[in-house]
Amino acid sequence: MNVDYYLPADAAPASAGEMAHRAADLGYDGFFTAETAHDPFLPLALASAADDGLTLGTAIAVAFPRSPMVVAQTSWDLAAMSGGRFVLGLGTQVKPHVVRRFSTPWTTASSRLRDYVDALRAIWRSFQTGEPLRFESEEYRFSLLTPFFDPGPIDHPEVPVAIAGVGPHLARLAGERCEGFHVHPFHTVRYLDEVVLPNIAAGAAGHGRSLDDVELISTVFVVTGRDDDEMARSRRAARAQIAFYASTPTYRVVLDAHGWDFGPTLTGLSRRGAWRELADALPDEVVDEVAVVAEPDRVGEAIRKRYGSQVGRMGYYTLDGGPHLTDAQLSAMIAATK
Repeated sequence: MNVDYYLPADAAPASAGEMAHRAADLGYDGFFTAETAHDPFLPLALASAADDGLTLGTAIAVAFPRSPMVVAQTSWDLAAMSGGRFVLGLGTQVKPHVVRRFSTPWTTASSRLRDYVDALRAIWRSFQTGEPLRFESEEYRFSLLTPFFDPGPIDHPEVPVAIAGVGPHLARLAGERCEGFHVHPFHTVRYLDEVVLPNIAAGAAGHGRSLDDVELISTVFVVTGRDDDEMARSRRAARAQIAFYASTPTYRVVLDAHGWDFGPTLTGLSRRGAWRELADALPDEVVDEVAVVAEPDRVGEAIRKRYGSQVGRMGYYTLDGGPHLTDAQLSAMIAATK
């Protein structure tokens, strides 16, 4: 299992180079960014210059507000700058954000993302080979690429694509088309076994591929502490975030895998802004199913025991509320997780 560092949402993009160096020194294998308050691609340009051998990736960039041509060019440059260490992670987001935050039309997510990935591959093929760009699908049409706008071939043209999803349709698409699948941090092993893995396998089998062709990439909630007080604070922080995700109808598939029926109750509380009540309404068993709960020196072992070889790349979703680990303690945790 590779262990990855995720750039915090409140981190300044300009700090990415320094933070990539630190991540490598601590023993992390990868450096990932998310599309939250900052652009996810810009920090990776700085991280690639750090040249620490880290795998670099977006986890995730929102696809639909960007033309596939724009993403293809940016990804091509990052693949070249990093010596082939870049993994393009794409997500669909949900309709309100796509329509109201990005002012972009919404269409069926899975079919549109399939066309998007196919368009990227067609554009990259033209970049690498010089063949005319001819791509047409229901969603996208590309037929113009003159030499002035063609970046030309690079040493590592096979850019891995990993898509994010929660339900079965995008898991199947990952099996059909992609090298990776980003599993949302709000997940359980039963959900992986009953929803994610079977659908990736089904999608792969229908296209001459196998489950081994798709790497699972995820993060896990960590509840830890050096004493009872720290453990309690860590658990409260994780509980609040897990309850927020559990209240979101988009993630109901995780609850359904366990037969948990409290989703509508949590949704009602969240719509009223009753955040304290929301966390209190989450059953204890859910925290234990979603989060890894262990003392700092046992976190790595607990993660490996839970996931085995199912997840190829793992990050720590949050250590908020837990102990302030020294670099030595964090390095030991990373080493034990691998």
